[in-house]
Amino acid sequence: MVSVNVRDNNIDQALKVLKKKMQREGIFREMKLRRDYEKPSERRKREKAESVRRWRKLERKKRERSGF
Repeated sequence: MVSVNVRDNNIDQALKVLKKKMQREGIFREMKLRRDYEKPSERRKREKAESVRRWRKLERKKRERSGF
């Protein structure tokens, strides 16, 4: 659960911190995904693509570290 303390009645700063925490937790992304129904086949396809994207990013970082 995400919570934010408001200091000195500074609502703008508290909203900024809240949005940042929600972004980090992935709440905005999940809300976007749950907005419409997603067929199971589309869900599998999306998750597979995300997995490939993460794997390629990891491999790219490994190559950068090794000097290629």
